[in-house]
Amino acid sequence: MKYYCKKCGKCCRNLKKNEMYRFLDNGEGVCRYLDQETNLCTIYESRPIICNIDEYYKKFFKGKISKYKYYELNYKACEMLEREE
Repeated sequence: MKYYCKKCGKCCRNLKKNEMYRFLDNGEGVCRYLDQETNLCTIYESRPIICNIDEYYKKFFKGKISKYKYYELNYKACEMLEREE
């Protein structure tokens, strides 16, 4: 099972919605590492664990909820961001 990301950049452009991402904020609610033209992360290979769906699941949620449910919750969050714009 693999998480499918649309690479729309909406999660990286809405950091002000969650205090956990404050350390990545460029001051405008956008991740300092987001290439705003390509919507790709400029530090993808060394991104923080909070930005890595699978690694975050393994560290904090494995054994608490299924990976399927965790992915489902993340997809729902993405859908909410898409509807807001």
